[in-house]
Amino acid sequence: MNGSARVIVGMSGGVDSSVAAWLLREQGIPLAGLFMQNWNEDGGGECRAEADRRDALRVCGQLGIPFLARNFAAEYWRGVFETFLAEYRAGRTPNPDVLCNREVKFKTFLDEARALGAEQVATGHYARIDRHEGRWRLLRGRDPGKDQSYFLHQLGQAQLAATRFPVGELPKTEVRAIATRLGLATARKKDSTGICFIGERDFRDFLSRYIAITPGEIVDPAGVVLGRHPGIAFFTLGQREGLGLGGMRGRPQAPWFVVGKDPEGNRLIVDQGDSPLLASTRLRTEAMHWVAGEAPPLPLRCEAQVRYRQAAQACTVQARDDGGVDVRFDQPQRAVTPGQSLVLYRGEECLGGAVIAATDAPLDPLRHTCP
Repeated sequence: MNGSARVIVGMSGGVDSSVAAWLLREQGIPLAGLFMQNWNEDGGGECRAEADRRDALRVCGQLGIPFLARNFAAEYWRGVFETFLAEYRAGRTPNPDVLCNREVKFKTFLDEARALGAEQVATGHYARIDRHEGRWRLLRGRDPGKDQSYFLHQLGQAQLAATRFPVGELPKTEVRAIATRLGLATARKKDSTGICFIGERDFRDFLSRYIAITPGEIVDPAGVVLGRHPGIAFFTLGQREGLGLGGMRGRPQAPWFVVGKDPEGNRLIVDQGDSPLLASTRLRTEAMHWVAGEAPPLPLRCEAQVRYRQAAQACTVQARDDGGVDVRFDQPQRAVTPGQSLVLYRGEECLGGAVIAATDAPLDPLRHTCP
C-alpha cells in the first residue's frame, strides 16, 4: 500500500460497508477496502464467504479503490470460536458477535490496517463516535431499528480514536437508496443474519461436531417428566421452538417455554405461558468493560439492555469488588440469560458492558450470588 490509504474500510460484501466506503470516498479520503475471511470453509455448510468476497471486490472496482483480502480464521478461532464452544459446554448462551468485534474487527483488522500504513479503519456498523470532554464516546446509531452499539460495547478509547462509522448517521432506508442510485453491486443484497460460521446449516448438527451432546429429560417445575430433549446446549432461556410439547393431555393449551437448565442432571425445565420463573430484577456480571477506560462514579442510575434490540430498561448499578457490577432493574425482566451481554447506556451514549454471570431468577443455580 505504501501508506497511500489513510482509511481502510472493512468490506463485508454487504450494502452497509459498500455505502460506508462511498461516503468516505466522497470526502476525498484516500481509501482501500479489505475483505476479512474469518472462517475457513469446512465442507459442512455454505458460509457465503466466497460470494461475499466477490461482491466486495466488485464494489471496490465500482468505487475505484484498491481491494485487499486477508484470512483471519486462525485469530477468529482463538479469540471467538474457542470461547463460543466453552460457553456452550458450561450450559450458557454466548454472543459471538461481541467477541468478533473485540478480537477480530477492532483488533486483528485494526493491527493489519496500521501495518499497511493506514491511520484508521471504517466499517458499516450503525453506531456513532464523538469526542466529549477529552474522551471518545460510543453513541447509538441514528436509526433506532438498526443501532448496533450493543455489539460494540467492548471497544475502548484506542479503538474509537482509530475508527469511523460512516453510515451511523443514516437510516437504513437511505443507505439502500444511495446504493440503488449508485448502482452498487450490493444494493439489493439481503442483510446477513445469524452466525457466519454456521451459515444455513442446522445449528444442532453443527454444534454436535464440536461438543459432546447427550439427550435428556424435559421436566416441568415440579419435576414431572414431559418429554425428551436432544441436548440442553441447543436451548436457551425463554425459547419456545423445538420443544415438541404441544397438545399434552391434562395441560392447558398455552405454549411451553424453557425456564431453566439443569446441567448436572442434564434436564431442561419448562413451564407454560408468562411464567414467573423467567422473571428477574437483579443480576451480576463478570468484569466490566468501560468505554471511557474507567468506571463512572458508582452507584449509577442509567439504562441497560440484556439483549439486542431490547428497549432500554431503567436500572441502578453498583460496583463489585471483583470488577463486575450488580444491577437492579426498576421493572422485572424476562429471560435474562447468563452468557449474554449486559450493556449500559446513559441516553444515547454506550457506557460499556459485561457478560451476565447470574440473575435472581428462581431457577438460576447461582441466584444466591445476586445481592
